[in-house]
Amino acid sequence: MPGTSGSRRSVSTKLQRIAELAREMPGVPLTTLSHHIDIEFLEEAFRRTNKRGAPGVDGQTAQEYGMNLDYYLPRLLERAKSGTYRAPAVRRTNIPKGKGKETRPLGIPTTEDKVLQRAVTMILDAVYEQEFLDGSYGFRPGRSAHKALEALWKGLMDMGGGWVLEIDIRKFFDTLDKRILMDTLRQRVRDGVILRLVAKWLNAGVMEEGNLFFPEEGTPQGGVISPILANVYLHEVLDAWFESEVKPTLKGKAFLVRFADDATLVFSRKADAQMVLDLLPERFGKYNLALHPVKTRLVDFRRPSKRGSNPPKGPEKPASFDLLGFTHHWARSRKGRWVIKRRTAKDRFTRGLWKIKEWCRIHRHDWVSQQHKALTAKLRGHFAYYGITGNSKALSRFRNEVIKIWRKWLGRRSQRARITWEKFNKLLAQFPLPPPIAIHSIYRRAANP
Repeated sequence: MPGTSGSRRSVSTKLQRIAELAREMPGVPLTTLSHHIDIEFLEEAFRRTNKRGAPGVDGQTAQEYGMNLDYYLPRLLERAKSGTYRAPAVRRTNIPKGKGKETRPLGIPTTEDKVLQRAVTMILDAVYEQEFLDGSYGFRPGRSAHKALEALWKGLMDMGGGWVLEIDIRKFFDTLDKRILMDTLRQRVRDGVILRLVAKWLNAGVMEEGNLFFPEEGTPQGGVISPILANVYLHEVLDAWFESEVKPTLKGKAFLVRFADDATLVFSRKADAQMVLDLLPERFGKYNLALHPVKTRLVDFRRPSKRGSNPPKGPEKPASFDLLGFTHHWARSRKGRWVIKRRTAKDRFTRGLWKIKEWCRIHRHDWVSQQHKALTAKLRGHFAYYGITGNSKALSRFRNEVIKIWRKWLGRRSQRARITWEKFNKLLAQFPLPPPIAIHSIYRRAANP
């Protein structure tokens, strides 16, 4: 049976062996990796595959595929090893990126393709976890967005603030150079089966609104294999370059925090930051990537006390910057000391409310109990991510706005459905929404003033 404890132990042992081999042979291309992929390995890959995802171009759901694993997996394994596997087209859908008509493309592979991609991803994860640096957090085992935020906060507080270089890559997943990516992979992985499969996924067709086309660049967001390939690419482009070539030339302290294609560099000296900013366009251009000319910027994020006893006001007020949905800014602690705090970024706040508004508009005729259940889940999801220490005001404001939106659309169920606040408060007493809670404490006690 898939997912049994015995098979999981067997797969775990194989991944440990790959990791040990990668550690023992740093920088050496590994040629024997795909032999670890067998039926048990594919069963574990299926277990790790998201079963709630939408079906691909073949319309087959994960539940339907899972009912016949004994039939599908041996045939999948044979095609993968023999080279006869053909990567099916990725079904592309456009999902809202924010308020309004702006969207971003999302690729949806077939269930079988997801399983095979997951198996190869497990292999590549075991190899590259020995290569990736501490500043990389996106889509890596045991590393979350909140840990990236914690590392950034601690580094800035230890440094007393500094010069923050925000990096914004224009359409990274759409412009990633496939040839350079394959060349980069070959520096560490020389297994023919693995490389052949990755190349097929990179060159798979895209099906959108019934039309099939083959993009010359990029990798579809949504593919199981995409995150590890993006990390391999940016490790080469930015992380390793910054650590081995840039940092030794700097006169002050510096560190990097990257989550997928969102990267922030911090420097203690302005001259160092400016030098790196000047080098970045050429460095990224070498890999056919372009930086956004406006969103890539240098921010003076030194502690306000460094520039006087009180922070300047008006146009001279201390700068802030955004990362992973949070605006970082200096503020006084309860003891009167300068600390770095975070609040929900304005665009994320607005986007979240817009999604709630659209949901309430569409579902305003549902039973109140059903609406309450859905809104409760949505609020808890919001608090689960944005519920960090110091963000209580934004959390409370978000909840209050959701309450107003809910009342508004309940009052538009019909021409006679207008609902007063008195009546709505009674409804809230019966169907209370969850209170805002700071779930993540990213301030360590030793560092908290």
